[in-house]
Amino acid sequence: MAEADAPAALAATPGAPAPVMPAVTRTTGSLSRRMILIASVWIVVLLTGGGYALDRVLKGAVTRNFDAQLDYVLTALIVSAEIGPDGEVMNTREPADQRFLEPNSGLYWQVSAKGAEPYPSRSLWDRRLAYGSDHTDLGVHAYDSDQFVAHGQAGATGLSREKLKTAATGIIDDLRGLVGDDDPAASEGERLRILERDVKLPGSNTRWRFQVAQSREGLDAQIATLRRTLVRSFLLLGLGLLAMAGLQTFYGLWPLRKVREEIARMRAGKSRAVERAMPIEVAPLVEELNALIEHNEKQAEEARRHAGNLAHALKTPLTVIMNAATAEADDLGETVIREARTMRRQVDHHLARARAVGRRGSAHSRADVWPSLESVERAVSRLYRHVRIDTDGPKDLQVHVERQDLDEMLGNLIENAAKYGGGSVFVTVGAHSGFVEFLVEDDGPGIPPEERSRIFDRGVRLDTGKPGTGLGLAIVRDVAEIYEGTVSLEESEDLGGLMVRLRLPAAS
Repeated sequence: MAEADAPAALAATPGAPAPVMPAVTRTTGSLSRRMILIASVWIVVLLTGGGYALDRVLKGAVTRNFDAQLDYVLTALIVSAEIGPDGEVMNTREPADQRFLEPNSGLYWQVSAKGAEPYPSRSLWDRRLAYGSDHTDLGVHAYDSDQFVAHGQAGATGLSREKLKTAATGIIDDLRGLVGDDDPAASEGERLRILERDVKLPGSNTRWRFQVAQSREGLDAQIATLRRTLVRSFLLLGLGLLAMAGLQTFYGLWPLRKVREEIARMRAGKSRAVERAMPIEVAPLVEELNALIEHNEKQAEEARRHAGNLAHALKTPLTVIMNAATAEADDLGETVIREARTMRRQVDHHLARARAVGRRGSAHSRADVWPSLESVERAVSRLYRHVRIDTDGPKDLQVHVERQDLDEMLGNLIENAAKYGGGSVFVTVGAHSGFVEFLVEDDGPGIPPEERSRIFDRGVRLDTGKPGTGLGLAIVRDVAEIYEGTVSLEESEDLGGLMVRLRLPAAS
């Protein structure tokens, strides 16, 4: 019990460090599963649609071939028909197919007319084909019929169809019982495919209907065979396509596994970047990853260098203070104040650089030029009321710099121009070749060309008669370089003093 309560007691102890929970990676599902699912749905849709269309085509082709054979028999039957002495239909020659002579053979013909006794083939035996639908044309009509499915029906010729059906069914069942007829076609019935055509024979005004019927058993068997073959083929094709989609997904996403292995190698300290060759589609991702790693390493190196520089800059003032305190010097207080001011300048300088380095990698860092310039102009004007500051340039320019860093750079430049100039400062802003250019001019004495490179060093001041730290231009240069900008000193042609040219990358 005590062991079970130990974690809770530890968590409730004041001042105890909070337990570090492992970071949970949020995911949105598997890419492999998505790709295979999309491929599966698409394969099923295509194979289903294609299989249905192909089934309709093959079924139509087989049925048309079946109807063509029946149409050949129907034409031969019509050609051999003539009117007898009593107005009945006669055949000059019987169809050659032996099945027309065999009862219930599955192949039948019949000639009938409204109000006349049908003239059937011997294969119909005691059954008759229904007259069929009423149509007025003389063309060939093909259709399916179920009239022989329920143990056969008689073709009604003046009597009620239902009554004939009932009577004939009973008589035929009795006869089959006596003779032991177990013909499956007769007992189970058969579906027919019928072709019929109305014809007016020479010597008769009666419209005779010639019908040829054949059991659909053979036709349905062919269609069933085709469908089985089609289903099996498409099923095998679908399984093959799904297997191919799985292999394609596995092989296609393999480079991502390699990227993961390379990152694991970098985390283990075995490499510093992804060095393995990658496909064209993955190469941009790897390039961006390597660029990010290089950027982070550069930031870390700069942070280490800044820490070292700061430690070195603070070492001397601290040594002076310690020596003065050890010697119990009379000017200890003044020494501490002086050296503390020096340390504060160094800390401010390195903090400005650290802030700029930390924000440099942000793709969203951008600042409006004109609001920053107006803000700095108002602040400097309150400090140096005797100085006139004029500004000119487009009002819609933006730079890829954080607003705080832009204010600090412009503030240092404009304040220096107001402090060391003769009372006039002119700031011009313009866009040139992807950069925003700031020209800060004053009417002061300027700086000799041989001193312009030295003035950027930390703590260097050419005019020691005015208060200052000597870090203004050094901070401007360092921050501008962090944002891939430049700063240079020139001579002002209009005012005669110093002109500082600051170039910063423009934001599109």
